Amino acid sequence: MARKTFNEINITPLTDIFLVLLIIMMVVAPLLDQQGISLTVPENVEEQQIDKDPQILTVYVSSAGKYFINNEEIATDMLGSTLANEIKNYPDGLLIKTDENAKHGAVVTLMDKARYAGVKAISVDRS
Repeated sequence: MARKTFNEINITPLTDIFLVLLIIMMVVAPLLDQQGISLTVPENVEEQQIDKDPQILTVYVSSAGKYFINNEEIATDMLGSTLANEIKNYPDGLLIKTDENAKHGAVVTLMDKARYAGVKAISVDRS
């Protein structure tokens, strides 16, 4: 008895794979529309003479992810309340100084807590 040759391609498994990929894309697509941090980029403005000294709160972020205000370490869970108390004395905003190897997540956490504390202007400087 001769064996019958198979000369058609079964596309059912291929269709199943495409449907699974379509469902995954439909679930993931709404998650990609999350907002990030909105940044305002300054335009080229002529340098102005400022008669008063700016009152800016400086927070240092170390490479270990620790926060320092006035050379005093602040715990992450106390950062929001400490910033809310300190920023009252510094109306011109916040300067974040970071170590060269500081983690991005630590800086973003500080920026989020500063925004919740009511800080209007934030600058970042990598030391």
